[in-house]
Amino acid sequence: MKKIYSLLVAIIFSSQLFAQAPNKMSYQAVIRNSSNTLVLNKSIGMQISILQGSSTGTAVYIERQFPTTNANGLASIEIGTGTIVSGIFSTINWGNGPYFIKTETDINGGSSYTISGTSELMSVPYALFAANSAPGPQGIQGIKGDSGERGLTGPQGIQGIKGDTGARGLTGPAGSNAGVGGFTHYLGEAYLGGRIYYLYKGSDGLEHGLIVALTESAIAWQTTAGSYVNANRGEDGVYNTNLMTNSPARTYITSLGAGWYLPSIDELNLLYYNRFTVQKALRDGSNTLLSISTYYWSSTESDANNAYGFGFGSGFASTSYKTGSYTVRGVRAF
Repeated sequence: MKKIYSLLVAIIFSSQLFAQAPNKMSYQAVIRNSSNTLVLNKSIGMQISILQGSSTGTAVYIERQFPTTNANGLASIEIGTGTIVSGIFSTINWGNGPYFIKTETDINGGSSYTISGTSELMSVPYALFAANSAPGPQGIQGIKGDSGERGLTGPQGIQGIKGDTGARGLTGPAGSNAGVGGFTHYLGEAYLGGRIYYLYKGSDGLEHGLIVALTESAIAWQTTAGSYVNANRGEDGVYNTNLMTNSPARTYITSLGAGWYLPSIDELNLLYYNRFTVQKALRDGSNTLLSISTYYWSSTESDANNAYGFGFGSGFASTSYKTGSYTVRGVRAF
């Protein structure tokens, strides 16, 4: 079986002028050899397949490219611009998913592929999906009604007596957005040692939220891969973190104090989508800013060798090898 050594995968969809559907997508992968050493500044051979239905499904499109890795072992290509082996990229029906991207790599620049990896395409851009969808029927235009006659202008009324000045109301709570939407807290608020980045009303009728820590660190998810610990919940980082064994990431989170944990992939997604307000608050407080081009670990496992993370530069979730050193940032709930 070919082993996956490409630790980080980021997919960024290219936009084109006039709102046309893109005919390519950007793809990045970190390349390591069989000794888990980065392959630096080297021309490599890659075969990219788009599989339909499952990670072992039918290949609807295959192409080959020969990129050169950079000083960090990162290879960057644009899928749809390589040498076509089979299929037509522009005719893929993205509404017929799910789709998976399989990469095969020859670190010597040929086509004897020894490194293989498959990642699910977590979301399909609207432009690609719309390119394969049939437009709906045009609605029937209604009949324009007749214009009504203008009524007569009535006499001006008598001016009323000026009323007494009312009492001054109570001063509301301080702070940006305090009390908005029935919430006493607000996004970006300094609270319990961090910054609030998500708020919601629970089934108990009470106000709840998520808080992000003020610091972060780059560290491995697990010291030695190959151990599945059932930390597989997408929404419950507390549950996952408590199960993480042999984990430098958990050791770092524990050092933050009681209540902190490594966010699940869903909790990490919420941090990405609400980062605007939180980033401004962190900057105003002179805290460690979120790394907008960094890959963050979540506490959600994929399998014995891989766990989920989120690329803040690409905006996509993907899986990476557990021994890879990526950024971790604690969160807590209230």
